Amino acid sequence: MSELDLKLLSVGQRSAVVELCDPLADYNAEEYELILSGGRTIKTDRAVVEIFDLSPSCEYKITASRSGKTGKELSFKTESEFVTLNVRDFGARGDGVTDDTQCIQAAILCCPPKSRVLIPRGIFKFTNLFLKSDITLELAEGAVLSAIPDKSRLPILPGRIESTDERSEFLPASWEGDPLNSFASLITGMYVENVRICGRGTLDGSASFGNWWNAEARKNDPARPKMIFLNHCKNVTVSGITLKNSPAWNIHPYFSENLRFFCLNIQSPANSHNTDGLNPESCTGVEIAGIHFSVGDDCIAIKSGKLYMGRTYKTPSKDIYIHNCLMLRGHGGVTVGSEIAAGVDGITVRSCRFVETDRGLRVKTRRGRGRDSYLRGILFDSVKMEGVLTPFVINCFYYCGPDGKSEYVATKEKLPVDGRTPRVSDITMRNVVCENCSVAGIYFYGLPESPIERVEMENVRIAFSKDAKPSRAAMMNGCEPTCRKGIFIRNVGQVTFKNVTVEGYDGEKEDISGVGCVVRED
Repeated sequence: MSELDLKLLSVGQRSAVVELCDPLADYNAEEYELILSGGRTIKTDRAVVEIFDLSPSCEYKITASRSGKTGKELSFKTESEFVTLNVRDFGARGDGVTDDTQCIQAAILCCPPKSRVLIPRGIFKFTNLFLKSDITLELAEGAVLSAIPDKSRLPILPGRIESTDERSEFLPASWEGDPLNSFASLITGMYVENVRICGRGTLDGSASFGNWWNAEARKNDPARPKMIFLNHCKNVTVSGITLKNSPAWNIHPYFSENLRFFCLNIQSPANSHNTDGLNPESCTGVEIAGIHFSVGDDCIAIKSGKLYMGRTYKTPSKDIYIHNCLMLRGHGGVTVGSEIAAGVDGITVRSCRFVETDRGLRVKTRRGRGRDSYLRGILFDSVKMEGVLTPFVINCFYYCGPDGKSEYVATKEKLPVDGRTPRVSDITMRNVVCENCSVAGIYFYGLPESPIERVEMENVRIAFSKDAKPSRAAMMNGCEPTCRKGIFIRNVGQVTFKNVTVEGYDGEKEDISGVGCVVRED
């Protein structure tokens, strides 16, 4: 396969997403040109690109070209479209003052299958919207869906509703791994299928420290809304748009499957609260590519609920592929946990770049997540990190949450293995370069009664900054601030090092104990 070959990731009615097959690319690539049939050209330096302004039910051919070299021609056909419903035709003003919620919702409810709801250029004030199946919601270039941050006007979604047979339940809402009452998210998909949200416009949550980020003002309220909440959905694609100033998590897929997130720009201030970028929870078959994250919490956090949800539904997050993304700031680049009671199985992170995140790979769990919390099959491959405080963290004593600082969670003494004990296994990091780190290179701390089973690191280079400042490598009791700490490992069954180098550390390069076997193939 040539470095200029293209792969089709997604195709809709009026846009398509392609990936450049350049093995040296991460979020960016050396500038190249896309040439579409008909002579249209697009210059870009993005490895994953969404192409707009296509026509429905049309065949296209596209090639990539750079410095006189051309890749193989890629052919595709756009999907059919029955009709476009412009929200202005339903009374929406888009003047930045009028509340256009009902007009936009009317267009969505009236939209027939395989059709498009168009938000044209303008500022459309709204409270919240609910999706329906078999439609496309497009935010045109210059369109802004601007949330009205008035909680008195938002519906409340109950966390749990008991079924009439008293043997099952309906779960309309979730907050940090539990079924808790929440304000309706700005865009909610509830049991919908075959939906596309796309475009070059902006979804603005209008959150600030004067409203949603003010903890004092939220006392006794339901949980904050997210930007996009997908509850038990299938075949959903979100691409192209900008999301900014979310009240809480930006995108929260929940018990959903076959999801695609491409070419998004997700922005929240670095000091904003709980503004995670994209948090799949108990989801299967998720692809995340070409996204620029700059948020106030974890960029991506993969979850599967707290103990009640894990024991009751036993639905792990699995088969998740993250590639060609840029994580700029945030607590963790890619995080697994901490609400992870049903486990994860099969997470691949490839060809991504992390810049100034607190941690790169961040695994966080603790006692109490339960026996179904088996975290396994996590692969980091061909990743670049710049200015990341601690590139690799596996923390089995994570202390946030109501019980996080209890003696049961915090003690380093070996406790009996029971139904509350989690497991971590089969984590691989290879072909990773980490420049200008500060706090620690590797910080792994497993449970003494349930050690991290297997970790393999191959072709990994860690280099510390000369201007490094101390901080805590992991959020756990007993983790004191450090600076340029090389490799710290506790309670692991087997660690394999193949060509792993650490440069510029202070003191001893390695502080390893409680490890059953260390295999070195340098």
